[in-house]
Amino acid sequence: MSATIWKIITTLTLIGSIHCGKVLVFPHDGSHWVNMNILIQELHNRGHHVTVIRAADSWYIKEQSPYYHSLDVDFSVGGDEDFFRTFISRQLEIRREGKPFWTRISLDMEMGAVFSEMHRKICEMVIRIIEDPKLIQSIREAGYDVMLTDPANGGGVVLAHYLNLPLVFNVRWTVHGEAHFAIAPSPASFVPFPLSMLTDKMTFFQRVYNVLFHLRLYFYKGVVGPHYSALCRRYFGPDVNYFELFQAADIWLMRVDFVFEFPRPTMPNVVYMSCFQCKPAKALPDDLEAFAESSGEHGIVVMSLGTLVGQLPDDIANEMAAALAKLPQKVIWRYPGKKPSTLGNNTILRDWLPQNDLLGHPKTKLFVSHGGTNGILEAIYHSTPIVGLPLVFDQHDNLSRMKAKGVARVLDIVTINQNVFLQAIQEVINEPSYTINMKKLSRLIRDTPIQPLDNAMFWIEFVMRHRGATHLRTESYKMPWYAYHSVDVVAFLVSVASGTVLLIFAVVRYVCCRACRRKRVKQD
Repeated sequence: MSATIWKIITTLTLIGSIHCGKVLVFPHDGSHWVNMNILIQELHNRGHHVTVIRAADSWYIKEQSPYYHSLDVDFSVGGDEDFFRTFISRQLEIRREGKPFWTRISLDMEMGAVFSEMHRKICEMVIRIIEDPKLIQSIREAGYDVMLTDPANGGGVVLAHYLNLPLVFNVRWTVHGEAHFAIAPSPASFVPFPLSMLTDKMTFFQRVYNVLFHLRLYFYKGVVGPHYSALCRRYFGPDVNYFELFQAADIWLMRVDFVFEFPRPTMPNVVYMSCFQCKPAKALPDDLEAFAESSGEHGIVVMSLGTLVGQLPDDIANEMAAALAKLPQKVIWRYPGKKPSTLGNNTILRDWLPQNDLLGHPKTKLFVSHGGTNGILEAIYHSTPIVGLPLVFDQHDNLSRMKAKGVARVLDIVTINQNVFLQAIQEVINEPSYTINMKKLSRLIRDTPIQPLDNAMFWIEFVMRHRGATHLRTESYKMPWYAYHSVDVVAFLVSVASGTVLLIFAVVRYVCCRACRRKRVKQD
């Protein structure tokens, strides 16, 4: 019996080892790394060998980890904590100038300059990797099965094509914008363009605005396109379009789903794994638990504006603190900046918070958030309504969706005062519809046939097993625009129809004229 058991154990071990693969990861630093790291940990737990490419000055991505081996590139990409905090401060300054039209242009120009520099350095990092003979040879010899990357930058996309590796995206945004717009039909009649603040139910003039807003896409193409086009010409020649390399990815692991998104067309190789980072709340640290319990029946408010905000302007911080001080609730505020002078006894500041555990605490009544995707999904998962204070990037778009679904109030942080802030918090806490609507979203997002993280793992392993997923990947992205939209077909059919009508008209005219001539001859 023991010999039989040993054979079974040995067989299962061998089978497990056969399915273990090697995953090369080219991540995007900052908050994007938080959810990428969850995928990496799960891949490691399933026996896969994970290697992460990191720049020498990586901010979030640590050199040492029990879950992955780091492949360090002696290159500085920039974009550390100080850089982003300075950038956020500059964005707030521009918005506070109070000239809507010029503010929008100024914000776009400022962001465009930052994006251009960031992507230029990423391209230089890829060149450094490819043109280091020892490094690129070691990557080739490792025999990786798949490239996992975040297409918010194109480094992993270009490197995967150079190494001829199947490509899996951990995605919501590409270098050009929201990921669906890169591969799926996106009719402007009911699919709102990201950052337009529109819903899927638009009036005529909103549809006009939505069409015009699409033109902003060409601005970002002009910002990042030249860098990646030059990189592709360098290694693949002039016939390779850099964005077609993005569109050729095998699987798109989408970090949202249609609880968050508005209904829209999608594609068979888009896999939704919304809330894959969410989990049941764990016990709080003793000091936070004691503080939460001391709130009594009023409960607590959790407030976090993300890791990029180091210091708000003093007047804004003081207005917000003064509003919080008037609440009967206790407040836990993640804020590493200078203590506001108006901070109340009901509010404590922390440099870091166990956000998921706080949002899942039974005493939590409200989440005051900047609108990052991870935080919003955690709030949905734990049924916590939101007061939104969007700052930059996709945060306005995220929160506008939550507002449309009736689970959030959204305020402009640059014009905020304590009365407006206090009124918004009290409305969301005391008006039952916000909590009712959020509980509905929570039930929907949890009601899935397979856990999102398990779904993501299946498809990554599927690509490893089959060296891609070409049967799910459309080739429509290779079509010219006039063929994609059937302009040439319509033109041909119109020509044929017009020619047929003209031919019939000519025949009828000829017959009529001939009949008239015969009649004249007879009369003569």
